[in-house]
Amino acid sequence: MERRDDTLPLQGLNFHVTEWGDPGARPIVMMHGIRGYAETFAGVAAALQPDFRVIAFDQRGRGQTDWDPAWNYYTDAYVADLAALVDHLHLAQFDLLGHSMGGINALVYAAEHPGRVGRLVIEDAGPGAFDTSAGAVRIRKELATTPSEFESWELAADFMRALRPTVSEAARHQRLQQMLKQTPQGRWTWRYDHAGIAATRLDPDPARVVDLRPSVQAIQCPTLVIRGGRSDYLQPEMVSEMRRLNPSLQATEIANAGHYIHDDQAERFNQVVWQFLSRQL
Repeated sequence: MERRDDTLPLQGLNFHVTEWGDPGARPIVMMHGIRGYAETFAGVAAALQPDFRVIAFDQRGRGQTDWDPAWNYYTDAYVADLAALVDHLHLAQFDLLGHSMGGINALVYAAEHPGRVGRLVIEDAGPGAFDTSAGAVRIRKELATTPSEFESWELAADFMRALRPTVSEAARHQRLQQMLKQTPQGRWTWRYDHAGIAATRLDPDPARVVDLRPSVQAIQCPTLVIRGGRSDYLQPEMVSEMRRLNPSLQATEIANAGHYIHDDQAERFNQVVWQFLSRQL
């Protein structure tokens, strides 16, 4: 599978962008979650070959993308970053997939740019999940209690294993490789801006907290919401509310998957995404 990595200057920051597949194939942009990274979608990208040009990027403050010194880690900033990226790449129309925080960003972008997004896939995100779900409480607790660094790789692995007991060792190893970097003192610290991201998540500016319900109502493109059957984040009643707000939305649930569906049930997730995207071609 052909792969390309690039650094693009957007919105005053340098963004790391990864592409898989034929540059002439139908483009789909993928957006990761709050502590995620572009590489998390490598398996999905492989499953969509050879028909798709998969584009994923480390969102601001994550991976190999610059950290924002102003801690501007809010939905409006992420959506503006996506808009700048697709304009830079001259994508007149593209499909869009977002997980968790990336799903929030994808929903808002699609609502604000009708006609630009051909098809939309939302992985375990929706109104209320960010604010009131047990998963939101869990994420806030994790951000508040996450150490800034570890004495060894093994201790970092133990920490990640405790946080994500259902994730496979291979997926956990990939996460650590993408999320950690070594300090000059030989310790291991996060590759994402933990202090800034935690601050804006734990004590956000109320004026910049997004109500997703108007965005759900405004979506005009074919949309699939995928929920993990064991997810503590997007609850069944939230999916029902999304479909009430916009009856054209499709929804499915993948059994034995938590919030990280593309990790927990990779084969089934890839199959569902492929079937949706192919059916709408």
